[in-house]
Amino acid sequence: MAKVFIAGSSGTTGLRLKSRLRQRSDVELLETAENLRKDPSEIKKMIDRADFVFLCLPDDAANETAELAKDSSARIIDTSTAHRTAAGWAYGFPELSPSHRAAIQSAKFTASPGCHASGIIALVYPLISAGILSEDCPLACTSITGYSGGGKKMISEYENPNRSPEFDSPNLYGMGQSHKHLPEIVKQCGLKFPPVFTPIVSGYYSGMLVTIPLHASMLNAPCSPEDIREIYRKHYEHGGMIKVSGLAPSSLYANTMSGRDDMEIFVSGSEGRILLCSRFDNLGKGASGAAIQCFNLMCGVPEDMGLCRG
Repeated sequence: MAKVFIAGSSGTTGLRLKSRLRQRSDVELLETAENLRKDPSEIKKMIDRADFVFLCLPDDAANETAELAKDSSARIIDTSTAHRTAAGWAYGFPELSPSHRAAIQSAKFTASPGCHASGIIALVYPLISAGILSEDCPLACTSITGYSGGGKKMISEYENPNRSPEFDSPNLYGMGQSHKHLPEIVKQCGLKFPPVFTPIVSGYYSGMLVTIPLHASMLNAPCSPEDIREIYRKHYEHGGMIKVSGLAPSSLYANTMSGRDDMEIFVSGSEGRILLCSRFDNLGKGASGAAIQCFNLMCGVPEDMGLCRG
């Protein structure tokens, strides 16, 4: 039985982690008293007792807690942004390549991917690996998410019955093109510069839909939508939580995958203009589900154990 401590278990990611792990007979959850949850000495005590520690904290707190854990025997899975491009940390997206999966399985330190980043990387990485896209391709990506991605503060704003009418419409943010997920996108895909990224939050609880348009002139070889689908099928044929769908439906809803931990990939359009889409739950494959998938691999159990998929 793995002893698990969740640092930051009261946030949205931590709460879903706790909910999923509590249902498992192979996990013992270690918990602190509410008044001690930010006490460094109590946190260190939990870390020293644990086999695995999930960090569901703001970046600065995640750095501080990782420092407390560096000399312990516990293995760390960080869901914050703090270590996603850090040396010595495995990147927790096993479907990307056999080397990603192997690194996670043996890692002491694993950084779970960002939600927007997961959807973009899932679409871009296989095409660059196949030589269809160049590292200097000028990409533009749009990602719409439910408001749970903004944490407790944003959830309370959207669920306030007296909220401003502005919350009834989609909200475009990240206008300065410095979104915190861009560095991991660039690093994992091997891009020479970040894509133009348009993140949007809307008035539903959870679910994410990422879209990337491609003109034929952006590709290194002529490709139809079916050609691109076949590249994805081959890339993701070795298991994991990603499903490549057939012909895309006439419309896609961003909240369809709410409550699930897998991801769907769609390719539509024509030979001249192709649209790539990934759909998943920002709290599932975009957060807690991805972290548990990494935990499963590190434990040597089936990677979808305790996860919800279609």
